[in-house]
Amino acid sequence: MVTSANDPTEQAQQLTPPTYGLPLSVVLRVGALHGSVVLAGGGGVDGVVAGLNVMEVPDILSWVKPHELLLTTGFPLVSAGGESATDTLPELVRGLHEAGVTAFGIKLGRYLDTISREALAVADSLGFPIIGLPDQVAFDDILKEVYAELNAFQTTVLEQIDALHAALTMIVLEGGDLDQIAAEVAQVLTFGIVITSTDGRERASALTQAQRDALAAADLVDETGRIRVERVRLAPLLLGDGEVRLLHVAASGTELARMLVLSQDRRLSPSDVYALERAATVAALLITSQQAVNAVEGKYRGDFLRDVFQSRAGSEDYVSEHAAGLGWDLNRPVVVVVAQLDPLTADEEPVSGRTRRSWQERFAAAWRQVAESQDRTTPVADFSAEVVTLLPVVDGADDDAVLAYVRRTVAAVRGDQGGGRRSFSAGISRVVTDVGALPEAYAHARKAVDVGRKMKGRGSTTFFDQLGIRRLLSLIDDERELTAFAHEVLGTLAAETATAADLRGTLQVLLDTNLNVAEAARLQHFHYNTMRYRVTKLENLLGPFTTDPHIRLDVAVALQILHMG
Repeated sequence: MVTSANDPTEQAQQLTPPTYGLPLSVVLRVGALHGSVVLAGGGGVDGVVAGLNVMEVPDILSWVKPHELLLTTGFPLVSAGGESATDTLPELVRGLHEAGVTAFGIKLGRYLDTISREALAVADSLGFPIIGLPDQVAFDDILKEVYAELNAFQTTVLEQIDALHAALTMIVLEGGDLDQIAAEVAQVLTFGIVITSTDGRERASALTQAQRDALAAADLVDETGRIRVERVRLAPLLLGDGEVRLLHVAASGTELARMLVLSQDRRLSPSDVYALERAATVAALLITSQQAVNAVEGKYRGDFLRDVFQSRAGSEDYVSEHAAGLGWDLNRPVVVVVAQLDPLTADEEPVSGRTRRSWQERFAAAWRQVAESQDRTTPVADFSAEVVTLLPVVDGADDDAVLAYVRRTVAAVRGDQGGGRRSFSAGISRVVTDVGALPEAYAHARKAVDVGRKMKGRGSTTFFDQLGIRRLLSLIDDERELTAFAHEVLGTLAAETATAADLRGTLQVLLDTNLNVAEAARLQHFHYNTMRYRVTKLENLLGPFTTDPHIRLDVAVALQILHMG
């Protein structure tokens, strides 16, 4: 039963339309609507009809709901005096369209002979269908038959959704993974599915090569393979006749992953979205259970790797055997990579400890995903403030090949910095070939990331063997001794003043140009005589560094100490 929209007190008694329905073109094929004619707005005949309403008062806009087919005899459009009120139709059409009504069906002939050209033009411009209803049809018949079709459709959709939900739940209960969930959803809904981390790193997928090509053509994949989820976050992205849509996989208010859906031949219907939301809920259940297991395993693995780095895990044979039990292979050449999220910049607001931890967890997951995609036996551990990875390298590979491989891995984790990914710095040890050398390699990698960030700034990638003199200086644990040496050698030039910093800059340029005064003047945009004056001033402060190689060496080392600080 449908209550006509003619009394405010009856509004609460109207049937609430379902969140999904049938296209208007399908609704017009029911028996009671045979002979209906689309008078205008034919571009909107694929709009969804989720309910019906009957217009019995002129001020109908207060009573309509989205996705309704509004029916009228035309009587409310005629004034009480019998004069035509069709001049109000254009505004009514605009109002119905803005309210989300799908279409307007009217009986012509008895109360209203024609619809003004202006109203038809407005409907065409908006793509809002105006339907001429058969004169002999009763509204009761239309309501009965259309709602019968809607109910049958809703029943079928709900059965399909429940079947999908049951199948996905069974996958979880039987110990399945995200790839199986993606495959089941893709098979049932005939969409391409990608489940990613919150920043777009692919975790599972069910995509054909053609679908992957379509995502790449839409510039939704960066050079490292990361899905640019931020480009679909606010609204679906239209691709020809289809679309790309993003759904959040969340639990307890925490976002766990993203589900990217690709439909190449049609737009997603509300029922599709509802089914996908159910699938996202099941995926969240699986991810939550995996996280609980990974948290325990991750702590156990991290504690073991810490013991290895501190030389307290036991004999080398025991360490190798125990690592194999954890799924790690330590019996091969590796480089130790220590990666740390960069501190907040000066213009960033302070964040809570919980937010920092979520950043670190996402950072560790990115390293784990990239490293294990290359070799599943690669050790990766989250040490709270850093992520440590033992990247395997080819035995006997030259330095250039090792450096290129490590840089590709770091670039894959870094991506294009989209999706909320944080900047990080990395330090890399030299290649080690046995377990006993891992503690020293870890210390070298930590030195490299610390010195590299100080020398190069945020987002640096630094190899320990490429630190030069800084490598030796970084191995001196007594920082006070280093600082004292720098101040003794540089004197007033070591002060933290603008004048001292300016002179230190000139001094460094002179050393870099092998004391070529003319070249140093050119690089600093000074007149030659100005540079000669500065050289004299520097020698008065430091001694004859231009002629004494020992003084020159001390000065160069002292400058490096200040740079590292």
